[in-house]
Amino acid sequence: MKTLIKNGLIIDGSGKPGFKGSLLIDGDRIEKIGDVAESGDMKVIDASGLVVSPGFIDTHSHSDVQILLNPEILPKVMQGVTTEVLGQDGVAMAPLPEQYISPWRKNLAGLDGDSDEIDWHFKDTAGYLSMIEKVGPGINECYLVPHGNIRMEAMGLDNRQPSPEEMQKMRDITRREMEAGAMGLSTGLIYMPCAYGHTEEIIEMCKVVAEYNGLFVIHQRSEADTILESMEEVIRIGRESGVRIHFSHFKVCGKKNWDKIDKVVALLEKAEAEGIKVSFDQYPYVAGSTMLGVILPPWVHDGGTDKLVTRLHDKELRKKMVEDIENGIPGWDNFVDFAGLDNIYVTSVKNKKNENAIGLSLTQLGELRGKNPYEATFDLLMEEENAVGMVDFYGTEEHVQRFMKRPEMNACTDGLLGGKPHPRVYGTFPRILGKYVREDKALKLEEAVYKMTTKPAETMHIKERGQLKPGYFADIVLFNPDTVIDKGTFTDPAQYPEGIDMVMINGKTVVKDGKHTGTRAGCVLRNGHVSK
Repeated sequence: MKTLIKNGLIIDGSGKPGFKGSLLIDGDRIEKIGDVAESGDMKVIDASGLVVSPGFIDTHSHSDVQILLNPEILPKVMQGVTTEVLGQDGVAMAPLPEQYISPWRKNLAGLDGDSDEIDWHFKDTAGYLSMIEKVGPGINECYLVPHGNIRMEAMGLDNRQPSPEEMQKMRDITRREMEAGAMGLSTGLIYMPCAYGHTEEIIEMCKVVAEYNGLFVIHQRSEADTILESMEEVIRIGRESGVRIHFSHFKVCGKKNWDKIDKVVALLEKAEAEGIKVSFDQYPYVAGSTMLGVILPPWVHDGGTDKLVTRLHDKELRKKMVEDIENGIPGWDNFVDFAGLDNIYVTSVKNKKNENAIGLSLTQLGELRGKNPYEATFDLLMEEENAVGMVDFYGTEEHVQRFMKRPEMNACTDGLLGGKPHPRVYGTFPRILGKYVREDKALKLEEAVYKMTTKPAETMHIKERGQLKPGYFADIVLFNPDTVIDKGTFTDPAQYPEGIDMVMINGKTVVKDGKHTGTRAGCVLRNGHVSK
């Protein structure tokens, strides 16, 4: 049976203003848009008062573990996300050689979580994507092959540079994973073991990615004191490899660095003038979120999580950690310096005994434990084997809006799903539509929808999605432009938004009247293929 959506304001994702009309769906595809005659054999949906838009695409997601445990991914689909991109920050699921399963699970836990319910013997991207297909994903899933995983398979977790043979192995692994369907390569140059890699190492892998017209997605070395040097490194990677560049969660952190914003924008424009393809994603909040272990100096992470925990047991090394945090290390993004102990909050732990730390700032954690906040934080990281999430406040609304209006920008959540998460996990896309379109008028509605649909689809080279167009897959959201808004707060983040009335994925209704139907209609999208 065909489905007719009528009387809605159709905003097709192209950036053009909306128009009143109808949309006809046949199976998993859009058949016709515009003036469609209604017939008795159609299922008819009256979208009066609603916007009909393409499904939203989340280009920075951390659902890598959850997709195997709770494949509906409710925090995303309930806000209108129909496709997300896994494998972020250079630290993700695959490839994962057998001998590294245990240490890698510890390294991954702070970002994506951990579970004994998963069979961790999937080995590589092909195996991991096959597991996702077997569970039946609730939404469409894409994957980036992570730099850290490649490095681990080729040369282990130690802080050293690769031999020529190991560098060739990294290139070979990158090629294998791109052939398996990865959309590109990700790295997180503040996370281990990615941070050990020199620029030349990344350039060599990106040359392979460029052969497949893949994307290089990067959490750059610095978003704070040395952001200009960091951006120059990323631009050099694009220049020398030919790869397309995509900056993750683009921002400038710390009040003392806000005067660099003009120069940051100038570097984007300089790269584009040179012919380097540059884009970035952004979440619409003045606070970020990652694993709490990033507050530790880089040397603490050498050799992996087990060695990190051993160092946290050493009182003399703790003194050195505090000294480095207080004084800084050249080239290191010092979260305590740009956010402060009172603006970094614990969001998740894995052990029940430490759940009373969730929601506390590091200053409050010290008060709770009756200790210096550094000692209390080190104890928590030690006891949790570094599997602790955090939120940090770093910027201003003015800066969020300035980057949001840039032509390179598309929206993302970048939300960690465990514990008491950042509210962006549940609210990014409705927040843009409610706060930044309706209330602040920072964007026109059609501009916002473009940045949430067509722009990310084009950036990621996701085929036949991201627009309402005949022949494209029927990933569709119906929302009320007068009421759509995020509901989650930093103290109570796990709240579904208002105003998302219906979500369809591949032609199937997964959210109806603001409630999940229980249907899982997603699929795995691979580079170079139109999947379904």
